[in-house]
Amino acid sequence: MLSRVRSASLYGIEAHPIDVEVDIASRGLPHFYIVGLPDASVKESRDRVRAALKNTGFSFPLRPVTINMAPADLKKEGSSFDLPIAIGLTAAEGLLEESLLADYLIMGELSLDGKIKPVKGSLSVAMLARKTNARLILPMENGPEAAVVAGVTVLGADSLPEVIEFLRGTGQLKEFKADGGKKPSLAQAGRYDEDFSDVKGQEHAKRALEVAASGGHNALMIGPPGAGKTMLSRRLPGILPPITFEEALETTRVHSVAGLLKDGKALLDTRPFRTPHHTVSDVALVGGGQFPHPGEVSLAHNGVLFLDELPEFKRSVLEVLRQPLENGEVTVSRAQASVTFPARFMLVSAMNPCPCGYLGDDRHQCTCSPGAVTRYRARVSGPLLDRIDIHIEVPAVAYKDLSSDHPGEGSADIRERVMKARLRQLDRFHGENIYANGQMKTRHIKKFCRLNGPAQGLMETASQKLALSARAYTRVLKLSRTIADMDGQEDIGPQHLSEAIQYRSLDRVL
Repeated sequence: MLSRVRSASLYGIEAHPIDVEVDIASRGLPHFYIVGLPDASVKESRDRVRAALKNTGFSFPLRPVTINMAPADLKKEGSSFDLPIAIGLTAAEGLLEESLLADYLIMGELSLDGKIKPVKGSLSVAMLARKTNARLILPMENGPEAAVVAGVTVLGADSLPEVIEFLRGTGQLKEFKADGGKKPSLAQAGRYDEDFSDVKGQEHAKRALEVAASGGHNALMIGPPGAGKTMLSRRLPGILPPITFEEALETTRVHSVAGLLKDGKALLDTRPFRTPHHTVSDVALVGGGQFPHPGEVSLAHNGVLFLDELPEFKRSVLEVLRQPLENGEVTVSRAQASVTFPARFMLVSAMNPCPCGYLGDDRHQCTCSPGAVTRYRARVSGPLLDRIDIHIEVPAVAYKDLSSDHPGEGSADIRERVMKARLRQLDRFHGENIYANGQMKTRHIKKFCRLNGPAQGLMETASQKLALSARAYTRVLKLSRTIADMDGQEDIGPQHLSEAIQYRSLDRVL
């Protein structure tokens, strides 16, 4: 009267093997115990499983039942254990041979009528199934997503009776395959609804964002309301290099665990663009909860995180961005678990120059006092600005630009130049685990950002007249290296350095 079913539980974006052990006593008063650190949703599976078995023509044992989820020291959460528990009960009553279950990893949520509902994290579970040489049985809706992982047999089911009949050998389940076991096509990668050709004027800001995309630099845009800061930011993913299969797989895993994949979407084929509201909490931004889940910085992995009205975010929320900006990952520690989520993204932010928004605008009069402007800008700390390479001023758009019928340069043309610059960087950093100039450390800057005679003199003059800090000096060197790569030059020249210097507008003000 004992059976064992293989399943899985998510910790961060990784799936860990779980053995669902079912014991039905031969005598005693009816009771149903679930042990092994289950959360509330796992404990509630008792009622869902009982109704699902009854409504599909199977009996629920009226004897003592104990469900153990091993290893018992790991917290279990979610509704994906419904199906393995139901299969375990059926096997423990002798309706299934336990030896037939050893080759399968099973997951799925049951409705009261026995239908199987989709669950989170099936992509990570498929990776675990491949690692453990198991065949995967999961809800039909999760089949395309799990089939992205090559080398694993993915079987989809619509109902509990289908799974039982299949395990008895009298039924069939649908097998999912992705392009015959090959990597799914990303032919649609890089296609975005919004294009840079829609933006009127703002050529200086467009050039700055092209530099940011070419080197993977973080950017801050400063300008009055209606200048086009948000419009420019939303078009940034369209000029980034097309997402690779490996990047798409990493990003899809995060969205799968968070339950944000759209129906029928097996793989994300465009770079994510996340825009949290300024009222977001630090837990929602970096991840967390009693049992940690990914936050906005992880959902923006391999894409863009856009923070509009940057000074309006809480100071504590902005400060938690330091670790992911520096390391490309974020570690969330709680009493129940400590997990690490990937968080390699481009930070693009926007702010007004002052509380009223019109400081420096020749068409509106600013009503803010100098003290109010200082306090407003002080909401963004120096350590955070230290991790933002480009500070670009975005003025109001002139009427002649707004009324012009001449379309601007399209995203496709800009992306071609960006990709050429990125290829130069990939060749330079081969074997360094660095993919763009924005990720350079001190030793890389010393090696690849050396200045020649005229550039050295310009840098000395700029440092003295603009009172550039040490952090600003480092950022200028990184930007200069990227601009030189865009120009196809191996050496950093005075023209590259001068353009990089004018992208540090806050260093000239603060």
